[in-house]
Amino acid sequence: MPPPDRAPTLKEIAERAGVHVSTASRVLRQPEPVDGWSASALRVREVAEELGYQRNLWAASLRTRRTTTLGVVMPRLTDGVVATTYQGIEEAATRAGYSVLLSSPPDDLDAQRRAIGLLVGRQVDGLLLSSLHIPGRPFVDSLALGPLPILTVTRHADAGLPFAGGDDYRGGTLAARHLLDRGYTDLAIIAGPEHASTARDRTNGFLRTLEDASIVLPPERIVRSGFDVAGGVEAGRALLDRPDRPRAVFTVSDTIAIGVLGVARDLGLSVPDDLAVVGYNDIPIAAQLPVALTTVRSPAYDIGAVAVRSLLDLLRGADAETVRLPVELVSRAST
Repeated sequence: MPPPDRAPTLKEIAERAGVHVSTASRVLRQPEPVDGWSASALRVREVAEELGYQRNLWAASLRTRRTTTLGVVMPRLTDGVVATTYQGIEEAATRAGYSVLLSSPPDDLDAQRRAIGLLVGRQVDGLLLSSLHIPGRPFVDSLALGPLPILTVTRHADAGLPFAGGDDYRGGTLAARHLLDRGYTDLAIIAGPEHASTARDRTNGFLRTLEDASIVLPPERIVRSGFDVAGGVEAGRALLDRPDRPRAVFTVSDTIAIGVLGVARDLGLSVPDDLAVVGYNDIPIAAQLPVALTTVRSPAYDIGAVAVRSLLDLLRGADAETVRLPVELVSRAST
């Protein structure tokens, strides 16, 4: 038993547990017990806890040149979808024995640059980047990150970087087909911010599907907005507070759709009798609104988890391919 003022050594733990030092070391490198562990491995964990052993991550990093830490740059963390994606990132990283350093800078390239610089200064092993202003190749090159693995999550970049996200283009096609199948042809789209790849892909999928059905939306029926409720209110007023308003609107996020539903209520419009609305993401409140929202469900948590697995593939020297997870349309009362 080590003195109370000294942490136990691996040798002391191994001797008390009745195993070789290499076995104790291998077991204690795992942050949590692993399914199928032997009785001796479980005994090592038990002894380590009894003796108050704590793994020296700093010493381990000196040996391996790794800190077992991933850096994440993720603006708009107050957004429920973004927060769910981050939850998937953090939990997948923990299961793999990694910790996460998160930076949630403003939606600004200079702020992103500073955030990335701080994370690199903390010697993270790899970076996950999710941003409205996704860095293009010149921006990435300007960071001079060398061989540091980088993967974009949720929003892709024209930078030759691997990506993990939902199949947003297909999501836009599903929304269009849903409205067309229900006989709606007098349509509009609230397309979100132009610089967000998620918004662009959803918009392009929607518009291309309409074009295939010989429907071309005039420019005034394609309205840009922020991703939030306020953006939905502003864009909703522009579309609905006029005599030639559309009969159906696709919005590239549920929060935008909530703003549109509020405008429809204020104008005395009945949903879906006077106006059909389709959102995107299937946030938890979507099904609980006074008029339950039809939406495209995107697997936010799974996107975060897949992004971590892909980044760890890069850390191991393997290739990480772009992954677009499937989405599905959930039909509710708003259509």
